Amino acid sequence: MACSKMYPSMRLAARRPLTLPVRARSTAAAAAAAKERAAEDRARGKPCPPGQVDHMERSDKSHKPCPAVTMSFDNTQEAYKSKPTWELLRSLMVFWLCSVDPLVDRNQQLLRLSRKLLGQNLFESMMKMTFYGQFVAGENQETIKPLIKRNRAFGVGSVLDYSVEEDLTPEEAEKKEIESSTAEAEKENLGSVKREKKYQVQPGFGDRRGGVISARTYFYADEAKCDHHMETFVRCIEASGGSSEDGFSAIKLTALGRPQFLLQFSEVLVKWRRFFHQLAADQGKGGLAAVEIELEVEKLQESLAKLGIATKDEIHNWFTGENLGLSGTMDLLDWNSLIDNRTKLSKLLLVPNLQTGQVEPLLSRFTEEEDLQMKRMLQRMDVLAKKALEMGVRLMVDAEQTYFQPAISRLTLEMQRKFNKDRPIIFNTYQCYLKEAYDNVTADVELSRREGWHFGAKLVRGAYMQQERSRAAEVGYEDPINPTYEKTNEMYHRCLDYVLEEIRHNRKANVMVASHNEDTIKFTLIRMNELEIYPEDKKVYFGQLLGMCDQISFPLGQAGYPVYKYVPYGPVNEVLPYLSRRAQENRSVMKGAARERELLWTEFKRRLLTGNLFYTPRF
Repeated sequence: MACSKMYPSMRLAARRPLTLPVRARSTAAAAAAAKERAAEDRARGKPCPPGQVDHMERSDKSHKPCPAVTMSFDNTQEAYKSKPTWELLRSLMVFWLCSVDPLVDRNQQLLRLSRKLLGQNLFESMMKMTFYGQFVAGENQETIKPLIKRNRAFGVGSVLDYSVEEDLTPEEAEKKEIESSTAEAEKENLGSVKREKKYQVQPGFGDRRGGVISARTYFYADEAKCDHHMETFVRCIEASGGSSEDGFSAIKLTALGRPQFLLQFSEVLVKWRRFFHQLAADQGKGGLAAVEIELEVEKLQESLAKLGIATKDEIHNWFTGENLGLSGTMDLLDWNSLIDNRTKLSKLLLVPNLQTGQVEPLLSRFTEEEDLQMKRMLQRMDVLAKKALEMGVRLMVDAEQTYFQPAISRLTLEMQRKFNKDRPIIFNTYQCYLKEAYDNVTADVELSRREGWHFGAKLVRGAYMQQERSRAAEVGYEDPINPTYEKTNEMYHRCLDYVLEEIRHNRKANVMVASHNEDTIKFTLIRMNELEIYPEDKKVYFGQLLGMCDQISFPLGQAGYPVYKYVPYGPVNEVLPYLSRRAQENRSVMKGAARERELLWTEFKRRLLTGNLFYTPRF
């Protein structure tokens, strides 16, 4: 099946009349109302104690606060009731080791030395008693079942994540990345001048693991390796379906195809969106949120004709042929629908050139093999989505670097449109440290409302900040990251609040709050309370990493909220790169706050003083 035949299925549909309920108020108005209610509660002597959030009690007749049932992240007995005492001690030891800079800085060398001195068997035993046992569930889909079962018994589900990575040197990684991200036309010095630097592989940044501490990385070798990754993800989906009734499985799209395609497709999408915003500015509508911009069709047609992109008759046919612009205006979603029809992969990924006033191919040509590689990536995604649907598993597509992410988000969106018709199967990931996060979330939510499918999102702060900032500064493009941590928090809560409002008014929206930040969790619970979104609705999920933040995960799960641990698994030696970064991540966490260690010590001392030192959970 040729790419040119597949691509129309990736098209955004023309705007249809909205039939779903429209929000009764803006997010800003909702926030103001929330503040007023909070002030009234305080005036009545009902403050929300630190570490506690009131639940809502649901009845057939009314919904009212139930002050007797509260959520606490300070109750260590509840937080750690799923863990025997030896696991508490292991956590304390591992977290302490993660706070020792010399050990973390040299962790890879120390691991290699330990393996050499101890031998393979003793080394694996040591790892299972320490770092591996803390952060990894087991070696395969059978050995992870006891942990998944135990967590489930205490209210915590699983997002299975096969965390094996190829152990490459930085030089090997960079060589692979440069080779797989460069088109044949560019290797022959043809057409490369049209490419933006951000969307070209850059020497010194080819090893995408640099500065990344919490995400596994795949490097393209060949199509057979991509097929192998797909089969691995299939087994992961099967394991998730076989071990729980409501599980998730995580995938990364860079594992499924040549990164050259993601770079080129991202550049096309970004340039067309930038073109839309420039046309909006020409109509005096710059500076608005993307979903608030509506272009006047007549003026738009005049602008396109003046730029020489097409004749007036051709432009008129673009709109009438798709039933677009009948209201006299066109928004970003309509624009995407229009542009998709103009931009076939077989036409070499066309982009607007405002200097020449022409729509031009991004590259001078594609080889037949490059065209096939694009098609295969789409086919692999389709296989995984169908397997997830078959197994009743939800598929979580991880976010990646900003030069890949527009394409990743768009391909994920197309999977959602196809597979999320009856229930949320495909979840996209939004990185809230990005300046454009709110525009991305709101545009996708509005499209899901317009077309009537189930919106699924995972909100994260982001994993690539250090790398992204360094690359932007050195290569010479705008830093895509919010300037401060506080601004990222604001963005996270703004995006989350928008989706929560959507859930309140449209029951087809779903969100996973993937955060270790206690303030964010409390914010979510308070807003759920105010918006009358209940745990049993299973519209809002919470997610944390295995081995971290149990004081948040397990109280939430035991209170009935849908909460999940990201559960990595894989053979000991093959997950060492993952463990190395987890040590680095814990160092930053431990330096920022010692709260988790304090709670672990508190629970250990409580068990010691109450004669429960040999406590073993029963389930």
